[in-house]
Amino acid sequence: MSIEINNESTMQVDEVAIQRLAVYALDALHVHSEAELAIVLVDEGAMEQLHVQWMDEPGPTDVLSFPMDELRPGTDSEPSPAGLLGDIVLCPQVAQSQAETAGHSITDELQLLTAHGILHLLGFDHAEPDEEKEMFGIQRDILIGFTMQERKNRS
Repeated sequence: MSIEINNESTMQVDEVAIQRLAVYALDALHVHSEAELAIVLVDEGAMEQLHVQWMDEPGPTDVLSFPMDELRPGTDSEPSPAGLLGDIVLCPQVAQSQAETAGHSITDELQLLTAHGILHLLGFDHAEPDEEKEMFGIQRDILIGFTMQERKNRS
């Protein structure tokens, strides 16, 4: 799996933790081992420009996803095809504010946003209540499974 992380923001973030979460999520969703993912971290100004340009909404947001090959999750017996999954753009400043509100670390928030972005790249959405229930359920399962794996690896 090729996961490229590029921190163009002015904030220091734990890129290794973001990458570990991405690997876990892609494995859990049976994405082909040769799929490619790019994660870019940008400051609020750059995120606001992208948010206006692509979503026609003002202000910076926490995460944007730009799918490329329209890959979908695979199964145990048949992973997704290899290809370009796409790009996830994260804004650490927005993530920091959300982390403070939620009472957890910025690393936890960036991992949540990475899982969220990956699900969008794989075709999930949350525009309708049933879509939101499915997507947020999978997101929760990924984060819980990842946390359990991390604890197991530390012991």
